[in-house]
Amino acid sequence: MMTSQAIPATAGTPATPDMSCSDAVRLVAAFAGLGAAAVNLAVASSLFGAAGPALPVRAAGAAAALLWGTSLLGWTVAGLRRSRFPLPRTSAILLPAAAAVHVVAIILGAGGGMAGLGISHLAAVLLTLMILAATSWLGRRSPGVPGGPAQSTSGQGASGRLGAGQLLAAAFAGALLVAVITTPGLAASTAGQFAVPHGEHSGGHHSP
Repeated sequence: MMTSQAIPATAGTPATPDMSCSDAVRLVAAFAGLGAAAVNLAVASSLFGAAGPALPVRAAGAAAALLWGTSLLGWTVAGLRRSRFPLPRTSAILLPAAAAVHVVAIILGAGGGMAGLGISHLAAVLLTLMILAATSWLGRRSPGVPGGPAQSTSGQGASGRLGAGQLLAAAFAGALLVAVITTPGLAASTAGQFAVPHGEHSGGHHSP
């Protein structure tokens, strides 16, 4: 009597995970989250270290920027670790609110002696909108996420598969875009203004 020698691979056999458009969008959202967190922390340091009397409004703004930047950093790291950003409903409310606050800061700062931070706030607005657009797209594509579609019978997401090269290219493009937006925002902060240019680190002993 013959016995089965081997069991062929089935759908339940663990396989190499497929990379999809959602993975690329999630990376872009994470890059933007890290950039926005850095800009908000730079804004906080600029407000804390601003010259002049310690105004309550300025101190409150610095504390809010510090809290938001730290929270955004933790939220982004958690999203990278879990492959899904936590608190989707809360972030869908806080991200637009943060963008609106930055817009108000640009308007008020123009006449309040903090016009130099306008570029930092503008960078934060653009990065926040990038995060919001990416997470909204992920919510529509991911089953079980609030605002997303119901679980399909096949279990397949609507996003297409990407090769490793395509995912790398998308990640590089996203990182480059975030860097282009983040760099001026950091440079406009107090820390950026006092940073020594790379070409001058060893040039202090040279005659002009």
